[in-house]
This record gives sequence, structure tokens and C-alpha cells, in this order.
Amino acid sequence: MNAHRYNKQSKLSFSFSMLYLTIIFLFIPLFVVVFFSFNSSKGMQWNHASLIWYKTLIFESPSLWAAFKNSLIIALTSSVTATFLGTLAAIGIKWYRFKGRSYITTISYLPMVLPEVIIGISMLIFFSAVKVRLGMFTIFAAHTTFNLPFVFMMVSARLDEFDYSTVEAARDLGANESQTLTKVIIPTIIPGVLSGFLMCITMSLEDFVITFFVSGPGSGTLPLYVYSMIRYGVSPVINALTFVMILGTMVIAFTFRKFLKTVAASS
Repeated sequence: MNAHRYNKQSKLSFSFSMLYLTIIFLFIPLFVVVFFSFNSSKGMQWNHASLIWYKTLIFESPSLWAAFKNSLIIALTSSVTATFLGTLAAIGIKWYRFKGRSYITTISYLPMVLPEVIIGISMLIFFSAVKVRLGMFTIFAAHTTFNLPFVFMMVSARLDEFDYSTVEAARDLGANESQTLTKVIIPTIIPGVLSGFLMCITMSLEDFVITFFVSGPGSGTLPLYVYSMIRYGVSPVINALTFVMILGTMVIAFTFRKFLKTVAASS
């Protein structure tokens, strides 16, 4: 018994040690970036603590905020569109039986598994062929396209656990198809819908490769702007921006975590 307990504790100790090492390995770069965002000098040599780069970020970086505005507009609009279309697609695939259903399901996952370079080049060729000028609209269309599979996957997973006897009960009570959809199905799967929406926003805000191919003059997003800034060295302003985005992400994550738990419990 003691030997068994010793072996179990050793395994747990090794597992936790590897977990801690992995977490440290992943987060050390973030701590370094945050640390040097408070450095008064531009180099990696520490001078003294200062908020000069946060001042530069907030008051002296209009082009950066313009790029952030573009990213936010694209993220929100493409996420809403992808969530709407992906939710209806998942419901349609699960609800109806028709020829080619399995093929459509398989094809729906292609934008998620294909390399981003291939998707970006393909969309660039497509937009050039149909004579669409590269700009905000093409970025919106591209982001909507690669976000759709994530919503489709999350809503489909939620529908797999759905109790279809509630649909039959709603029909027995006289509900038509639209009433069943809006008052029975969607309220039940809303945690999956919201999770897909948040995933879309995250994917859109951080995308660089596809956006690089389909962006045009004046439509640069934040990742493209950051790339242009660090081509000749990491600017301390980027360090400050990174810390601000980390704080914003943490606030949003903790806020929606509690909200999603409440919604999941109520559904």
C-alpha cells in the first residue's frame, strides 16, 4: 500500500512539475515584454522605470489606433455574420436529412484545416478574378469565411447534446417551425453560439497571413501595423500595447466566463 501511494505521488509530482515548466516556458516571453514596457530606454538594457511608452501609445500613435479601429470593425462585423450563418448551417445540418449532407459537413471544415497561406492566396486570386477592389470588404469576407467552421463546430457540438423531445413537445403544443427555432432550439444552444462568437473575434483580431493577402490601401489591421513596426526592431510601444491587450483580454475572459456559466446553467 505504501509503495503504491509512493508511486502515485511520484507520478503526480512529475506531472505537476512538467505542467509548471510548460506554463513558465509559455509565459516567460510575456513577462519579459511587460517588464521592458516600463523601461525608459529603447534597448534591452534596463535604465529606469518609466511610463513614457504608454504615453506614446495613448497620445502619439494615431496610425496605430486607426489600425486597431479597422481590426475592431472587421472582427465585430465578420464575427456577427459568421455566427449567424454558422448557427443556421449547424441547425440545418442537424435538423434536416438531405442528399449530400455528409459532404457539406466535411467541406465546411476545410477553411479550418487548410494552411492560411493557401486560403489567403486563393481569396486573392478570387477577388482579382471578380474585379473586387482589395480593402475592408475583402478582409471582412475573408474573415467571415475562415470563422464559419469554428461556429459550425461549436454549435454542432452543442446540438449533439440537444434533447429533441423538446422540439416534439413544442410542436404538440402548436408551435410552428420558426417559433420552435427561436423559442426552443436557439435558447438551448446559446452557450455554443456565444462561444463561437468569442472564438471568431479572437481569430479575427490575431489573423495576419490571410489579412496580408486580401488587404488594400488604407485597410491595414493591427497585426499588419505591428509587423510593419517590428521589421527593423521591436519598438517599446509594441511592448506597451501588448500589456494593454493582455489586460483587456483577461478582463473580457473573466467577464464572459461567469456570463457563459450562468447562461449554460439556465439552459
